[in-house]
Amino acid sequence: MPNKKPAGLNRSLRLTEAELIKYSSQLIKLSESQKLKSVTNKIINQNILDAVKYLPEKFIDLLFIDPPYNITKKFNRVAFKEMNNDDYATWLDSWLSKLTFLLKENSSIYICGDWKSSSAIFKVGSKYFQVRNRITWEREKGRGAKANWKNCSEDIWFFTNSNEYTFNVNKVKLRRKVLAPYRDEQRNPKDWGQNSSGNFRDSFPSNIWNDISIPFWSMPENTEHPTQKPEKLLAKLILASTNEGDLVFDPFIGSGTTAVVAKKLGRRYVGIELDNYYCSLALKRLELAENDKKIQGYNGDVFWERNTLIEQVKSQRLNSTRGTFQNQRDKRK
Repeated sequence: MPNKKPAGLNRSLRLTEAELIKYSSQLIKLSESQKLKSVTNKIINQNILDAVKYLPEKFIDLLFIDPPYNITKKFNRVAFKEMNNDDYATWLDSWLSKLTFLLKENSSIYICGDWKSSSAIFKVGSKYFQVRNRITWEREKGRGAKANWKNCSEDIWFFTNSNEYTFNVNKVKLRRKVLAPYRDEQRNPKDWGQNSSGNFRDSFPSNIWNDISIPFWSMPENTEHPTQKPEKLLAKLILASTNEGDLVFDPFIGSGTTAVVAKKLGRRYVGIELDNYYCSLALKRLELAENDKKIQGYNGDVFWERNTLIEQVKSQRLNSTRGTFQNQRDKRK
């Protein structure tokens, strides 16, 4: 269990000994003798190859996979060792092939990787699924390199199980500041909006993302998991590729980000994680999500650029005021 003493202003989520005992008791393992009627909204503390044998066929709407990248890395008590690219592809195939039977015909699949593992992901993923795109997102954290370019991006390969799939493009537009506000002949804003918080345009999403903030010590969503993905990143994928009530499956769920975001957005989830401590962190985060539905960078049903918190607050106040006025009009009627 991680035991570093946090700094005074550190808001990262941790577990006390009592909480670890409490949440550990709620975790499950699947077996022949412990088959559940439903695995929906469960965190499974188990090796993926052991658990997958007891999961129902064709129950997944969205498969999100953030596997260990092909680098030597320690995940609490579990270590992953770098291997050559062919062996890494074989390892990917060993468990991805087992997941294909769990997918609905119209399901979507996202698989994360870095520049070293990306080619293996494409090779194995395209063996089973249809390749749609590769998202590259900026990871602004990271150390500089004296003899190489700084590594500050990651990939997410987008696959689908067939040509029929969900993609809600209007749910994942990015609100950007308008620097050159064009107007039509009547002087009305052309393809942008205007209010007291500024001039903005809701842009169609591209496959280059530079609006993502990595969780760090001052953010409540941050945990001690070394490769935790941001809630905002998962929110984009989930909103784009699912509808309310759909099921999201994550076989390397870590500290629970996928499940937490799915819950906040009204989706169902199933997650598998080998490490007990991370599973317990996931359960604590899910408990907190009962009353806190906020996702940093997602406000007013739209995604915002980085460093726009003031504008987001202003917009939220405007929307709240409009809602109050509307309620008053409704009461008068």
